[in-house]
Amino acid sequence: MFLNEFHRIDADKTLISPQQASNFAKLVADDFNPIHDPDAKRFCVPGDLLFSLVLSKYGLSQKMCFTFAGMVGKDVPLNFPESDAQRITITDDNGKEYMHIDRKGEVSKNMEMIERFVRSYVAFSGQTFPHILVPLMAEHNVMINPARPLIMYESMSVDLKTVDIKTPELVLDNTTLNVNGKRGDAAVIFSVKCGNEIVGKGVKKLVLSGLREYDKRLIDEVVISYSENKKRFRAS
Repeated sequence: MFLNEFHRIDADKTLISPQQASNFAKLVADDFNPIHDPDAKRFCVPGDLLFSLVLSKYGLSQKMCFTFAGMVGKDVPLNFPESDAQRITITDDNGKEYMHIDRKGEVSKNMEMIERFVRSYVAFSGQTFPHILVPLMAEHNVMINPARPLIMYESMSVDLKTVDIKTPELVLDNTTLNVNGKRGDAAVIFSVKCGNEIVGKGVKKLVLSGLREYDKRLIDEVVISYSENKKRFRAS
């Protein structure tokens, strides 16, 4: 599968180098969040890469929920247990938990189909900032801290009519944001389509920290910086 270049296996452990994580974020997800840059002080592996590795290991189930329990740092050896259980937990060698996977229903391990689904979801997910979140923050008159922008991936769930999806396409349905002081809980709700048929629904949940009153000039500067980071990478 195409994910081989974004991780390595060593003694049954899955390891993701900062460069591999950064390459996945930029080349596959079109995600230029600086937290995924190899030299970032608060570097973490993209949640969408962990999601993709889970599907390649365990297959795609009709109902799946991925809950993030911790941020994966540089070269953390991850344990993806051999299991057919309905709940699977990804841990490191110290027992620290990073992701819980709950699943039900029919399962497909068709790697060609799974790759199409992974690419469709990750491409959709990578557009969360700025295309989805900036208008949502403006609507609620709040924004993240421009000096220390922090958006955390909390969970993703999907409920499919079938796992035989030959041409998956994800389409945005709705967004919500609940603000509680400096914290915001955002939900990105989407449909999964195959041709003209809706074959499933899903939701991606995020936590926004350090919220303050919306300032268009400041958030525009954040978006410009994000876009310039993307341009520099593509130029190189």
